[in-house]
Formats: sequence, structure tokens, C-alpha cells
Amino acid sequence: MSTLEFNQMLVSNTDFLRPFAFTLTRDNETARDLIQETLYRAIANREKYNVGTNIKAWLYTIMRNIFINQYRRKVKQNTIFDSTPNEYFIDYHQGAVRNEAEGKLKLKEIQNALHHLPEIFKHPFMLYFEGYKYHEISDMLNEPLGTIKSRIHFARKLLKEQISRN
Repeated sequence: MSTLEFNQMLVSNTDFLRPFAFTLTRDNETARDLIQETLYRAIANREKYNVGTNIKAWLYTIMRNIFINQYRRKVKQNTIFDSTPNEYFIDYHQGAVRNEAEGKLKLKEIQNALHHLPEIFKHPFMLYFEGYKYHEISDMLNEPLGTIKSRIHFARKLLKEQISRN
């Protein structure tokens, strides 16, 4: 395929890119920039296009990858790293007093709720809480994986209900 034929094929498929670009960006200007970058990358990587394959799918893939990469870059740029030493915190001189009695009461409440769980839910939940993975618990108890997951889910749900009632 000649360069002229390839470029004509790109131009004829540009209209199909507009709705997809707008769906991704939700902004007309950014969508136009995305289309322009997509066409640039398509021309730059012309040798990677296999004649006879779906040009729209190839362009959509290029556009989606550009959008994802730009999004990831933007997220990294918005990440704030705080490298200040701890002695310069705002409100540094304000202290918080730890209430150990309240923590112990909450721990007793959780242990009591665990004690009242039905055994069918308690045993898989305790194994999961100790750090075992779902498939390991499934093998230990000779139960299907889905059963173990649902029992742990229901144990969490029951614990949440019991603790919120108190």
C-alpha cells in the first residue's frame, strides 16, 4: 500500500474517530487534540499497519492507548510528594491523646461479635483473618472456592450488623 493510499484511508476514517474521542475526553478541544495525536501516531507507525485489517479498529486502539497514557501522566503529575521533615507540620504543637480504654472496649465488642458468629461462618473468616488466601482455606476445609468466599462475605456482614447495633 502506498503512502498516498494510506493517508487517504486515514482521512476517510477521521469522522469515525470524533465521537469516540469526545466520549473519552468530554471536551471538544481535547477531543480534537486526541484525534490529531492519533493521526500523527498512525502516520508515524504506518509500517505496523497490516493491509487488509480493520483500519477503524487500529485507529481506535491507538486513540484509546494515547488517552490512557495521557490520563496516567496527568494522575502522576497531580500526585503531591511531601518531603518536609516532621518538625514542620502545620499544628505541630497540638497533640492528640490516645484513649486506650475506648480501644479496648471496641476490641472486646469485636471479639464478642466474633464469638457469636455461627461456626459455619466463623471458621473460614478466622482463617482469612489470619492471612490465608481463599483458595488455601478452600483446600483446608474441602469446600468449593465460591462457598468459602460467600461464607466470609456473610461473616463480615453479620459482624458489621452486630457491631453497629451495639
